[in-house]
Amino acid sequence: MYETKPLKFDPKSLKGISEKQITLHHDKHYAAYVAARNKIEEKLANGELDCIRELKKNESHNASGQVLHEIYFANLGGNGGVPEKPLMDMISRCFGSFENWKKEFTACTTAARGWVLLCYDWTDGKLHNYAVDFHDEGAVWNAAPVMALDLWEHAYYLDYGPDKAKYIEAFFANLDWKDVGERLKKYAREAKK
Repeated sequence: MYETKPLKFDPKSLKGISEKQITLHHDKHYAAYVAARNKIEEKLANGELDCIRELKKNESHNASGQVLHEIYFANLGGNGGVPEKPLMDMISRCFGSFENWKKEFTACTTAARGWVLLCYDWTDGKLHNYAVDFHDEGAVWNAAPVMALDLWEHAYYLDYGPDKAKYIEAFFANLDWKDVGERLKKYAREAKK
C-alpha cells in the first residue's frame, strides 16, 4: 500500500504560501489521491474487474496525481533564485538560456489546467516543458518530471483567489533547485545504463 510522504519543510516557512494552504493541499488533496490509488489496488488485487475500464482510468489518474504531488512538494522549501550547474547548463543548452526556459514555462501556466512540468525526456536526452491537464492528460511517454507546478485551484485559491500569477511568483520564490537538480541527475544516470 502507498503512504503519504511527509513534507520535508516546515509548513510555516514558505514565502507567500500560507501554512493553512499548504497543509490543506498536502493533508487533504494529495492524501486523497494516495487513498484512492490504494482502494483501486485493493479492488484489482481482489479480482473486482467488472468495471475494468473505469478502474484503470481512475488508476492512472490517481497514480499520476500522487506522483506529481510528491514531486511538487519535494520541489518546495528552497530559496528560489536560479539553479546551479549542471542543471543551469542543461536548461541553457535545451532552451537557449534560463530566461527563455522561464518565459516558456510561465507561458505554459496560462495554457495548462492542471500542471506545468519540466521533464527529462529519455528519447532525446533533453529537458522539455509540458502543459498537462487532469494529471494524466498531456503527459509524454518516456519523459519524467524533474519539476512540477500544481495549477489546480486547490493549490492557491485560499491564499490568492483567482490571482494565479501571484501564486506562481510564490512557487518560484520557494523553489528548491537542488531537489530539481538531484532528480535530473538521477534520470540522466538511468539514461546511461
